[in-house]
Amino acid sequence: MLLTIDVGNTQTMVGLYREAVPVGGDGSPGLPSSGADDSDLVDHWRISTEADRTSDELAMVLRQLLESAEDHLDADVELHGIAISSGVPFVTAELRQMCEHRFGIEPVVVGPGVKTGLPIRYDNPTEVGADRVANAVGALDRYGGPTVVVDFGTATTFDVISADGAYLGGAIIPGVEISLNALFGRAAGLRRVELVPPRSVVGRTTVESIQSGVLYGTAAMVDGMTQRIVQELGGTATIVATGGLADVIAPHANTLDHLDPWITLHGLRLIWEKNQ
Repeated sequence: MLLTIDVGNTQTMVGLYREAVPVGGDGSPGLPSSGADDSDLVDHWRISTEADRTSDELAMVLRQLLESAEDHLDADVELHGIAISSGVPFVTAELRQMCEHRFGIEPVVVGPGVKTGLPIRYDNPTEVGADRVANAVGALDRYGGPTVVVDFGTATTFDVISADGAYLGGAIIPGVEISLNALFGRAAGLRRVELVPPRSVVGRTTVESIQSGVLYGTAAMVDGMTQRIVQELGGTATIVATGGLADVIAPHANTLDHLDPWITLHGLRLIWEKNQ
């Protein structure tokens, strides 16, 4: 089986796949599901990213996850490959060491020199984050181009794929949690709230006002940004939402065509296949 690992600044997403990779598939429109086939995704997990974990500690965590998958499958899990995208350099180094010393596998780590099949038209292609490359590879396979991937992570990112299948660039905005932490850190009278829809857009309490601003304000920002991007692309594109907070924000946005929580892992899977 194939283990895919996407390391973000806040959370790490892990997916366990059967190795066969389906080719193509443009999905079907509509929220909340993408319509794309994730039947080969055997199991998946989200864990906290802890930048000071050693390779041995990472191995212990991943072995526990694999053991839980074995209980679920009632069968042994034998890894034949590991694919990694990471925006946390120390974790990347420890993961490499873990893969080689604890699992006996040389991982495919998205970065310079790794085959992705994706032309990158950034001024400096090495500046594009590994997760953004994986997003683009996965989205292009599932939906074709032009496509915009909106990833609700530590940062909210917009990744733009052209009609001819090239990565064009995008936009990076402080994520929901970063914005809330800044708000609560600077405004002594405000407290943390549960991110659920308030009774109305016009909040009647401080809690509802924060909920309205975060949920509806972020959704309106996404709608405005995607409309501007689509206009630059010529007036049409498929918009895909992913990331840890996508299912919280997506129901309140009007421009999103698909909610695809595993698009990054799918892209990692495809990149691993291209490098065999």
